[in-house]
Amino acid sequence: MNEHSDAQGGDWGPFGRPLFDDPTSRALSRVGVVDVGSNSVRLVVFDGAARSPAYFYNEKIMCALGEGLSETGRLSPRGRERALKALKRFATLAVGMNITPLTAVATAAVREAEDGPEFCEEVLRETGIEIHVISGDEEARLSAQGVLLGWPGSYGMVCDIGGSSMELADIDDGKVGRRLTSALGPLKLKEVKGGDAGLDDYIKTTIDEIHAEMKNETGMRLFLVGGSWRAIARCDMTRRDYPLTVLHEYRMTTESVAETRAYIKAEDPEELRGRAGVSSDRIALVPLAIRVLDRLVKVFQPKDITISSYGIREGMLYEQMPPTLRDRDPLIEACRFAEAKDARMPGFGPVLFDFVRPLFPHADWQRKRIIKAACLLHDVSWRAHPDYRPQVCFDNATRANLGGLKHSERIFLGLALMHRYSNKREGARYKQMFTLVSEEDKREAAVLGKAMRLGAMLWLGAETVPGNLAWNAVDKTLTLDLDPRARSLYGEVAEQRFKSLASTLDATGEVRIRD
Repeated sequence: MNEHSDAQGGDWGPFGRPLFDDPTSRALSRVGVVDVGSNSVRLVVFDGAARSPAYFYNEKIMCALGEGLSETGRLSPRGRERALKALKRFATLAVGMNITPLTAVATAAVREAEDGPEFCEEVLRETGIEIHVISGDEEARLSAQGVLLGWPGSYGMVCDIGGSSMELADIDDGKVGRRLTSALGPLKLKEVKGGDAGLDDYIKTTIDEIHAEMKNETGMRLFLVGGSWRAIARCDMTRRDYPLTVLHEYRMTTESVAETRAYIKAEDPEELRGRAGVSSDRIALVPLAIRVLDRLVKVFQPKDITISSYGIREGMLYEQMPPTLRDRDPLIEACRFAEAKDARMPGFGPVLFDFVRPLFPHADWQRKRIIKAACLLHDVSWRAHPDYRPQVCFDNATRANLGGLKHSERIFLGLALMHRYSNKREGARYKQMFTLVSEEDKREAAVLGKAMRLGAMLWLGAETVPGNLAWNAVDKTLTLDLDPRARSLYGEVAEQRFKSLASTLDATGEVRIRD
């Protein structure tokens, strides 16, 4: 991995040259996909930096196509009617957005129903949307690819729960391995006979069979994909009074799953639905899904459990990406896109990264990428009112749709950008979130933010280096070595910012002008 400067155009440092301007990436800049599931029908339109796309449009209708399928062998008549109406709407929206033809897939319910082919023909006739019915194996593969969209090179097991089925897939070093499908979807479980005892026995037997076939070692990472898992995560957040309600990268443990199962059982469903922000249709399936999850984690014993907001739809987008794009860091690509689109001086972010990097000599690659992201985002919120820029920056960093960020990293990034515009860390509304990072991380975020605040005063041009910082942690000395062209830029305000940075480092500061 090359860590040299990317400020001069020829070398883009440890994260590679941005690809969103490449023709192969521009072709992916706006893509519409439809997922016809057993429980919901959804249209997602992706837009933005192709490697880390923004959700230009996202609409879901809870149709419950798979309700009663085990008994009748056919799609729910009411669900089929609702799904057709939803798909007609989506087809009309696609024309208006100029994103035809839509890519559409159907999963377990349409796959298993005897009238599934008839339904697909009706949809094509009425809407022009061609639905591709995929196998359980393909569903597992696409869901796993969705996880890889957010975590390139990740490893572990992906578990995607839908209405009528649950798919599992191994991922290792960015590749999808073994995969299988099972009938553990909540709509199917509603039809299991024998009451609670019969249901528990069915879940136990099925998961034991899955475990024997997958042969996963304990201690792997478990990625959870699907609406029922996300609803459980919201209930877990509510139980814990967790301060950051972004579902993507939310972490749970085997113990917390057991505690949340007991919590869900004890709570009034309607009151819990309101507090957790879960729909009525979804909360009705949560008691069944949590039983599956509780058994799953007890058998597989993962080292951690991670919620992924990316799944089959994102996997469909990943499918269309060339390998060179798949290998890119989604966080850095998204931040580069934001800088190019919104910054006052696009291209200064890499210069700023080189400027602040000496302050973090021991940063590992994970911390370096967060520092790089902060530098790319340092000026994208300039349109906000000056009094609110720190809060806007913090909110954008902690709540934006950014892949490849742990919750603690979101807070670190938000704090750094807050300090880009303010010396103080204030605001009671953020106090709980600050508990998600250590005191040392808070200090480092302040150092990064104040260094960016100083660097922003020394603009000479988008790709012109204004000077260098030298930090001696042993002697506690901070030196600013300025390019002669930046002499006149180092005024009273810049001096105050340099002193503030030195104070945060508990250092003695010195400014030098090159000959």
